[in-house]
Amino acid sequence: MAQIDRLFDVLLDRGGSDLHPPMIRAKGDLVRISQKPISQEMMEPLLEEICDPERFAIFKQTGDLDFAYSYGNKARFRANYLRKTTGPGAVFRTIPSKILTAEQLDLPPAVVKLATLRSGLVLVTGPTGSGKSTTLAAMVNHINASRPGHILTVEDPVEFVHEPIKCQITHREVGLDTPSFADAIRSAGRENADVILVGELRGPETMRLALQLASFGCLVFATVHTNSAPATIDRFINAFPNSQQGQIRGMLSDALAGIVAQQLLKRADGTGRIAAHEILIANPGVSSSIREAKTAMIVNLIQGGAQQGMQSMDAALERLFGAGLVSAHDALEKANDKEYFARLPEVAKQLGKAMTG
Repeated sequence: MAQIDRLFDVLLDRGGSDLHPPMIRAKGDLVRISQKPISQEMMEPLLEEICDPERFAIFKQTGDLDFAYSYGNKARFRANYLRKTTGPGAVFRTIPSKILTAEQLDLPPAVVKLATLRSGLVLVTGPTGSGKSTTLAAMVNHINASRPGHILTVEDPVEFVHEPIKCQITHREVGLDTPSFADAIRSAGRENADVILVGELRGPETMRLALQLASFGCLVFATVHTNSAPATIDRFINAFPNSQQGQIRGMLSDALAGIVAQQLLKRADGTGRIAAHEILIANPGVSSSIREAKTAMIVNLIQGGAQQGMQSMDAALERLFGAGLVSAHDALEKANDKEYFARLPEVAKQLGKAMTG
């Protein structure tokens, strides 16, 4: 048993999401699990013990390393090693050993419907730690359980490990199985994949390749670090030089199937966290707005697209607050239009009580 496994046991027993030795993040808050600090002399052996020598040599050389660590059958962790002013450090993110289903996550029907498509680009976005990987795993699991096909995942590192149900599953880890995201996506077309999950679209080359695969008839899932559907479209376009943006707008307008922007909030009863989703479903109006560089219209299209399952982040937050699942303060913190949200009668009432209380 590795020394650091004792800390993982505490993390798992308390239902935590992250380990920052000697602290854990539980229900969104960082809490100390040991009053004794971990010195540089103690930290390095802890990290080296669970890392293969080649990778640890890379960390010693570069000061940065990402990989996945399996703790027996208990759990997997996404590890990030870093060098800081006080010496080596690490953060470990829990990857649940059991993949939650769309039903267990209570994903909106429109999100599940995106997983039934046969082609197109589906982007799941949100800040770090917002549950993007968990949502994508549920969508991939839905495909795996419902129809035959070949699912290819390209990740750095591989997080959720899918067992074949109806699909052939191929996991490729950047740095181990393929030199880069771009190399893996480029070869994906030759690997007869029906569904491709790209852990993260990093830079214009991977974005263009993902667009091409989606336009060739693959269903492509990918993540982007943005907080809303309009911001995602702008981030995608602005990744390219001005001279290429017109062409990319055309490709994106044709290939985009949908965008799911996700935020995680504490549950009002303190039992954990819950996701709020902004959902954009591609339709002729959305395609036209992208092609004509009228991203500002996307907000109105989302608001008017309820029948297709679209919803704005603020509408999702209002629904969660109205159901008593999240507090007014936490919902307001995640809202896009904070002034409007703060004026909602019940929100204003709860915020006023909090201030006077």
